[in-house]
Formats: sequence, structure tokens, C-alpha cells
Amino acid sequence: MKIEIQSIHFKADHKLLDFVKAKIEKTKTFFEGANQADVYLRLDKDSTGENKVVEVKMNVGGHPVFAKEHNSTFEAATDMVMDKLVAQIKKHKEKMQEKV
Repeated sequence: MKIEIQSIHFKADHKLLDFVKAKIEKTKTFFEGANQADVYLRLDKDSTGENKVVEVKMNVGGHPVFAKEHNSTFEAATDMVMDKLVAQIKKHKEKMQEKV
């Protein structure tokens, strides 16, 4: 799977990048057609402390999937995004199986 990660308004360390890549790679266990993911890690100006934003755009078998989450850490936001992505991938897979 091709994974492009961009960090906006900061320089991400290798540990964070490896964590995000490992999480995104796990989506292949739900659907083999997942072939590309664009990940955006961003720091927002937020007074509540939940200023870490993770956005993921994926192409799953020709169907676009998108999820975005805010949290106090990038790791927690990534976990929350993964839950959303997996739900969308499973839903897309079920729709494909119904058509067959």
C-alpha cells in the first residue's frame, strides 16, 4: 500500500510516522483493495488542548473513504480515525458483496 504522510505546521518524528503507517497498513486486513492512503497530521490553534488533527483519505477499490479526528495526542486521534475508516471499509465491502 502506498502511504503518503504530510505533517502540517510541525516536523513529525520517525516514531510517530512509523506508528501511523503501521495503523494504516492494518486496513488491508479488512479489504485487499485498499491501495493508497493520504494522511495529514496537523496542529490546530485550539485553546482546549485537543489541537492534534489526523485526516486520512483512502482509495478502497475505487471508492474514496475519508475520516478526520481531533485529540490531545496524534496517537489517540489516529486510533479514532482508524475506527471510522474500518467501519466505512466494512460498509463498502458489504455493499460490494450485495451487488454480486
